[in-house]
Amino acid sequence: MRKFIFVIILFICNLQIILAESELKISGIYQGENLYVMNPFSPTGAGFCIFEVTINGQISTDEIASNAFEIDLSVYGFSLGQPVDIVIKHHEGCTPQILNPEVLKPKSTFNTESIQVSKDGVLTWITTGEIGSLIFAVEQFKWNKWVIIASVDGKGTPGINNYTAKVHFTSGINKFRVKQIDYTKKARYSDVVTYKNLAPPVTFKPGNGMKTSKLIEFSANTDYEIYDYYGQLKTKGYGKQVDVSTYSTGTYFLNYDNKTETFEKK
Repeated sequence: MRKFIFVIILFICNLQIILAESELKISGIYQGENLYVMNPFSPTGAGFCIFEVTINGQISTDEIASNAFEIDLSVYGFSLGQPVDIVIKHHEGCTPQILNPEVLKPKSTFNTESIQVSKDGVLTWITTGEIGSLIFAVEQFKWNKWVIIASVDGKGTPGINNYTAKVHFTSGINKFRVKQIDYTKKARYSDVVTYKNLAPPVTFKPGNGMKTSKLIEFSANTDYEIYDYYGQLKTKGYGKQVDVSTYSTGTYFLNYDNKTETFEKK
């Protein structure tokens, strides 16, 4: 009977130990740098907080019985840009800290090998040197500013990568570029490519400064934006007309083709 009670008590103790375990997980991509970890003492006062580290399912052989240690990722044979999943198992009541988690975040490192736009309105660009997938924002210069007109997922591999995006021309000179923004919040840009469109300028009815009650009508399909007097965006799109019948009376700013003009809603 005593032996049975002892087994029950031992089972309960082991269950409590299991329940007292926690995990700290971090995922990202390998970029040739290692992680540094602060490892506090266990709340029991015996040993340290962390008791196991796994990298992509493999148990780390790093010396973790220390207040601070390095997770050496170079020993796993990762290629640049390869996904990395790290699980740090630790006791409850203490919190380990990863000092440089940004080394696993994708960085914008692309090099533009070429960028060009066809007469059919297809922008193509070729990159090398990508490490980690980031979105490419496609920008066009119009209305006296760079405007994001499309987005394309980056492949994130260091070899040759090909991309395409459909664009709409304004009349006259068109300028395009692509950019990426990583965790540093700093943009990395491609070269600028230009294209001269010989189509006649787009016009609209009722005309600059004139009044309308229902529709804005363009002479050709065009990208457009409409802002109210306070600079709030009312609508944007692509086409030959815009229904403004529900707008309040007042002055509105119209971006279209390569121009910014106004109209009055009556």
